[in-house]
Amino acid sequence: MKINETLKWANKQLMQSCERPRFEAELLLAYHLKKERTYLHAFDSNEVTEIENYKALVERRANHEPYEYIVGEASFYDIELNVEAGVLIPRPETEILIDLVAEIIKEEKIRNIAEVGVGSGAISIVLARKFPSLNITATDICDIPIKVAKVNSQKYEVGNRIKIIKSNILDEVMLNELVAVDKMIELVVSNPPYIANDFELEKNVRAYEPKEALFGGRVGDELLKQIVLDVKAKGVKYLACEMGYDQKEPMTQFFNDIGVEYYKFYKDLAGFDRGFVIQFYKD
Repeated sequence: MKINETLKWANKQLMQSCERPRFEAELLLAYHLKKERTYLHAFDSNEVTEIENYKALVERRANHEPYEYIVGEASFYDIELNVEAGVLIPRPETEILIDLVAEIIKEEKIRNIAEVGVGSGAISIVLARKFPSLNITATDICDIPIKVAKVNSQKYEVGNRIKIIKSNILDEVMLNELVAVDKMIELVVSNPPYIANDFELEKNVRAYEPKEALFGGRVGDELLKQIVLDVKAKGVKYLACEMGYDQKEPMTQFFNDIGVEYYKFYKDLAGFDRGFVIQFYKD
């Protein structure tokens, strides 16, 4: 089959699983041929080599498997991250969280931070690239994200400044009172699981992405609240977290109940409440 014929076939196969079937058909074919998408338009009468392999890729996408898992990479911020089944695919909204944290790091001249739930390493790697003097301790409870995050941190040559450990929240992270002043963790950042256990997700998320990185408990905000309590107990000054669009009210009540005086919420580009920043104490 020629390229134009192949894309017409793939577009039809992807109609039910993709919002932009033609676009994704082209992405998969460019990946298959190891060419840029522009090549497909310039040479659309060329024959597609090893067509059965391409059809297998299309079949996976037609069954709602995320494109990023199929090609093994996800675009995020200004980098390409390795991803695989068992690792949450980084979302564009998390870039807003990174920018807010970057402002605090710059203004407060912060040198040491921690990330809870490292996933692919997206947050830690982008921040390490932005701030060459920044040291990061990143945690996760699952082995696959730890493995993938280590690969990604080495890929972008920041592995020497990102210590990745297996830990529930900050359980295995050394307490501030036990470390030298210049190594104290000053800020914690997290994009934790915050979806209610019974929430019905789209098939491409529900069937393929790791449940440990999605569901935060019966209500959804249980882990968020535990992170707040743990960070507060450890004497860390700042916490920045992503959250669900409907969690501003319960989190506000929780902050007031536990005596958090300084906090602010932020919105995503669609105008939905998307996260919060806490300052636990003032100098």
